[in-house]
Amino acid sequence: MLNYIWFGLMAIALIVAAFLGTADAVTKGATDSAKTAVEIALGLIGILTLWSGMMRVAEASGLVTLLGRALRPVLRLLFPEVPPEHPASGAIVLSVAANMLGLNNAATPLSIKAMEELQTLNEDKETASNPMVTFMALNTSGVQLIPATMIGVLVAAGSKNPTAIISTSIIATAIGTLAAVIAAKVLQRFYPHGPSPGASRHPLPASGERGNDGGGGPSPRERGEGGRRPDEGPSK
Repeated sequence: MLNYIWFGLMAIALIVAAFLGTADAVTKGATDSAKTAVEIALGLIGILTLWSGMMRVAEASGLVTLLGRALRPVLRLLFPEVPPEHPASGAIVLSVAANMLGLNNAATPLSIKAMEELQTLNEDKETASNPMVTFMALNTSGVQLIPATMIGVLVAAGSKNPTAIISTSIIATAIGTLAAVIAAKVLQRFYPHGPSPGASRHPLPASGERGNDGGGGPSPRERGEGGRRPDEGPSK
């Protein structure tokens, strides 16, 4: 679907440029933008390598695990349906901690593992459970303490103070995470997961199989041959 959207935007731009006679300016702008994108991408190699190495050191030194232990009480409040001793609990903690430290490469397999473990607790395998939805909202809008990728983009673009966005990034991602979690928790009240409290877990028998207590009258077998009651006389 996204490919169609991009194609539509490009087609509209070309059609408008043809009508307005600015096709040359559109072509020059596309070429300059492609050149700038390549320059920024090449400039990101060094900064991303540096931050990735630092994050790997933090992971190997146990900083991710330490942060995960600090987050465990908060995540228990967000995922009350997940037992504390279940493997999904540990995977969720490590995934959130890796995202907060900017360890995207490490967070991806941890997030997949957390989803797989949450699926084992899901009664309806065709529908995402409430913990799965909450984890997706938390993982998508997660708080990031070190926005390494954005810092690298600013460095490549020639920013004089690329780390100035750290404080604003923390505030913005914290607000986004709070909004996502609140939305997930509020909507879960309208779409409860699992059987309703008053629903019966045993199917009712068919009308022909109910007895006198089922409200459907006696079955043909109880009526005797020909579907008649035992106390009825022969049909005339």
